[in-house]
Amino acid sequence: MALQTDKLNRSFRTFIEDQFMFFVATAAPTGRVNMSPKGLDSLRILSDTKIIWLNVTGSGNETAAHIAKDPRMTLMFSSFLGDALTLRVYGTAKVIHPRDDDWADLYALFPDYAGARNIFVLDINLVTTSCGTSVPEMTLKRSRAETDLEPHYAALGPKGVDAYWTRKNVKSIDGFDTGIFSDVDG
Repeated sequence: MALQTDKLNRSFRTFIEDQFMFFVATAAPTGRVNMSPKGLDSLRILSDTKIIWLNVTGSGNETAAHIAKDPRMTLMFSSFLGDALTLRVYGTAKVIHPRDDDWADLYALFPDYAGARNIFVLDINLVTTSCGTSVPEMTLKRSRAETDLEPHYAALGPKGVDAYWTRKNVKSIDGFDTGIFSDVDG
């Protein structure tokens, strides 16, 4: 049976911590809706009403651009092993960049990943469940983020990552500033 509440309980926290991936959805007031899969050891539950997650460099930077325009964010967790369940966490988010005062303290909660570019702080205002029986049961073969993505950015080094950000992460696909190098107007 579907549930709705305004915070995480112990069962939800355990479920989230057991998942090897999650999905992030954001949208600016105009333009495209973005949904991205996330992996690695990149999510921390700070309280029943606050989650943070670390975003490593990718081919775009849609989430940061969207949050600069509209702070709405949804995280979705689906069980790929064991009992079926889909859990969605809704709220408002802010983005923290490496230049921001909060970065060092929050980044210390995660492994040191090459290409780390944002931390998102999500203040939860709704948690829902659904049955999740349409999600297939699958096993994890390997983490491409650990074997391909993170080593790629490690090999580029900080200057190479900055150059990549300049080419690929300054603007969203709709032309919105991502704030990767400087503050953006919301």
